[in-house]
Amino acid sequence: MAARTRNTERREDALSRDRIVDAAVEMLDAAGESGLTFRALSARLRTGPGAIYWHVANKDELLIAATDAVLARAMTADVADATPEDTIRAVALGVFDAIDAHPWVGSELSRAPSPPAMLRIFERIGRQVQALGVPFAAQFTVASAVLNYILGVGGQNAAQARAVDPGTNREEFLGNVAAGWAELDPDDYPFTRAVAGQLRDHDDRVQFLDGVDLILTGISGLRR
Repeated sequence: MAARTRNTERREDALSRDRIVDAAVEMLDAAGESGLTFRALSARLRTGPGAIYWHVANKDELLIAATDAVLARAMTADVADATPEDTIRAVALGVFDAIDAHPWVGSELSRAPSPPAMLRIFERIGRQVQALGVPFAAQFTVASAVLNYILGVGGQNAAQARAVDPGTNREEFLGNVAAGWAELDPDDYPFTRAVAGQLRDHDDRVQFLDGVDLILTGISGLRR
C-alpha cells in the first residue's frame, strides 16, 4: 500500500499545470477550440479528468492559460536600449507571429471581457505611447489604434489561413486571386485592378510591419 501511495504522488507531481497547458496548446493547434475537451486532454495525458481539474478549474481557465503561454514571448520584446518605436514593432511582430503560428489565439484575444494576455499587450503598448510623448488626452486612442491594428491584421490572416485547404501553395493561391482581381470591371474596380500584382507578390509579415510604421509616423505628429 505504501508503494502505491508513493507511485500516485509521483504521477501527480509529473502532471503539472505547465504540462497540461502545453498539451492543450498542441490540441488547439491541431483541431481548434472545438477539439479541446477535458476527456480528450485526459486521454492525451493518460490521466483522469479529476487530476486535470486539480490544476485547472474549467475550459475557460485552460484557454486563458494556453493563450498566455503562447504570447509570453511577445511580452518580453522590449529591452533597456530599445526605442519606444522599436519596442512597439517587436511586440506587434511577436503577437502577429504568435497568431500566425496558433490561429486560435486571435479568437481568444477577442473574447469579452478582455483576457489577461490582451491587457498585458495593451499595457506594454501604452507605456511606449507614453514614452513617445503623446499627450495624455490622446494616449488611450493611440494605444487602442495600435492594438486594434495588430489584432485585426493578425486575426484576419489567421482566418484566411483556416479558410484554405492545408498544404495550399501560397504563391499559386495569391496568383489566382490576383488574376481574378485583374479581370474585374475597370469602371467599378479601377484601384483593385491596379494593385492586383502587388497582392500576388506581397509578403504578409513585411506588409504588416509597414502598417505599424505608418501608424508610428502618425503618432510622431502628436508628440508634445
